[in-house]
Amino acid sequence: MTERLEDFALGKKVIKQGGLQKIGVVGAGSTGQEIIRLASRKGIEVVYVDIDEERVQKIRTRIEQQLDAKINRWGLTEGEKRAMLSRIKGSADYSILKGCNIVIESINSKKQGTSLPERKEVFRKIEEVISPEAIIASNTATLMISEIASVLKHQERAIGLHFILPLDQVRVVEVVRTVLTNDHTMNCINKFLKMVEREKIEVQESPGNISTRMIVPLINEACEILLEGVADVVQIDKTIKSTTGLLSGPFEMADAIGLDKVLKWMDNLYNEFGDIRYKPSPFIKRLVRAGMLGRRVGEGFYLYKDGKRIQKPGTVQNLGRNI
Repeated sequence: MTERLEDFALGKKVIKQGGLQKIGVVGAGSTGQEIIRLASRKGIEVVYVDIDEERVQKIRTRIEQQLDAKINRWGLTEGEKRAMLSRIKGSADYSILKGCNIVIESINSKKQGTSLPERKEVFRKIEEVISPEAIIASNTATLMISEIASVLKHQERAIGLHFILPLDQVRVVEVVRTVLTNDHTMNCINKFLKMVEREKIEVQESPGNISTRMIVPLINEACEILLEGVADVVQIDKTIKSTTGLLSGPFEMADAIGLDKVLKWMDNLYNEFGDIRYKPSPFIKRLVRAGMLGRRVGEGFYLYKDGKRIQKPGTVQNLGRNI
């Protein structure tokens, strides 16, 4: 049999016994899928849990499509894709998490208001099936980890692990340690982040950490400029990127995150701090009510097709003075 060079892809490397072997992700939305791809490419076995088997299969298909897109851009080989997919398994049954060293909760509740009750329930279900030494992390941006972890029998295993999108460009991860988080938990997280080649930014427990508290006022102010008719969406994004060096403008950022998630961030931070900077813009609320949630649904501040931005006159991106 003739073997191709790509069949010897570096992505097939095997992790040494005794190291971090397996992680779990509960909630495989946009962020969850990026975490899955990141870990599997670095040679880690990944299992994920979502609401039902139909959605589990859709997520698997979506991950394959994302890997195909990388192959088309010469960012991945067919051999690496096969190796990554062999490490990824999904289920609607939490028992698939048995044997995980770390489980990351990354749910995105569609209900209005805080997702604290849902996240607590997820933490409780995770603890029922994993070992006492395994770590339970939450990717929440605006809720307190200690509150989510209050349902655990072993609260010392809980930690905040906030990944910032897009994962392939942002090399830092905000790590939030509670007063009960022990050294074993921190050491395990340090090992994991080293394996996925990400830098730890350790922050004190506070809603919004660093990134979200900076991003929310930026998006809000951009909406205010838009509503005043000072400039349109494209002009505002272009100006911010050109003058600050940011990878994305505030509207591009909001679409990538998901406007429903941005609105939840704003509500949580405003309820926590009562600061006008965090009060949700009426424009964000209007788009969320209209179901224009950003890139994942094909329309937000911009229009998208197959996840790629397209230009089309008469959409939100051209609004400004006539709002």
